[in-house]
Amino acid sequence: MATRDLVAERDRFATLHPEARHVVHRRDWGVIRAGQNGPALLLIPGTLGRADIFWQQIVALSGEARILSVSYPASGGIPDWADDLAQLIAEAGLQGATVLGSSLGGYLAQYLTAIRPELCGGLVAANTLASVQGIDQVPPYSLDLMATPIDTLRAGFETGLQGWCANDHRYRDLAALLLREVRGRIPEGELRARLQALKTAPDLPAQCLPQNRIFTVESDDDHLIHPQMRAGLKAALNPARTFRFRAASHFPYVTGPEAYTALLREVLGLPSGGTYWTDGEESLS
Repeated sequence: MATRDLVAERDRFATLHPEARHVVHRRDWGVIRAGQNGPALLLIPGTLGRADIFWQQIVALSGEARILSVSYPASGGIPDWADDLAQLIAEAGLQGATVLGSSLGGYLAQYLTAIRPELCGGLVAANTLASVQGIDQVPPYSLDLMATPIDTLRAGFETGLQGWCANDHRYRDLAALLLREVRGRIPEGELRARLQALKTAPDLPAQCLPQNRIFTVESDDDHLIHPQMRAGLKAALNPARTFRFRAASHFPYVTGPEAYTALLREVLGLPSGGTYWTDGEESLS
């Protein structure tokens, strides 16, 4: 990771593929669309990412898949956003899309595929959780997220990332990328809405998708999704396959882009492209 300038890479992509604005039910979404042919894929980021956080997968797959990647609006919550995304899928003609969500996006993806299975062809619940029970007891969710000064909320994220900023740290360049998001690339209203959405999220409905179209992704060194939460997700979803990263952080789509793209190829039924997952060390299936 230390040999890459992830901020520069992402910024080049963002210049070529800026977010378009799409208002659904009076909520203003950012969207990036790519690809004209192939299976449909919806990408939903976590709390610290915009639509372009998946730039490496979008570039790699845009010639073979129809991709819609989104940034959250500054209002609404999980049920509202699921309704919005269902409309976005329908309007874009992406019925049958595989829905990949990471972290916060993984919870939203589970909710969306549960309530609108007729629109969704698969679920990839990545580096996420199956229950928010008790989350309102831990920072920052224990705070009044609408009233706490935004600088206090941003400082909490910065403190968590400071340990990654050392020159010899494996995720130094990832920390630089995420700090850009924390320090204003994600506007105040959007950041508050993301935090509040998870704090107030309803319980997840039961999944109706076929079991062979449900997948999970996890990282052994994910500092936010601890082993008990990973086990809970798999118990709740009974996925056809879990893609396991040994060392990729909470953001394996950034830190392990080739492997992440390869798992998406497998889920979408695309040719492996030279990189593929085996049934061995990096898979729990």
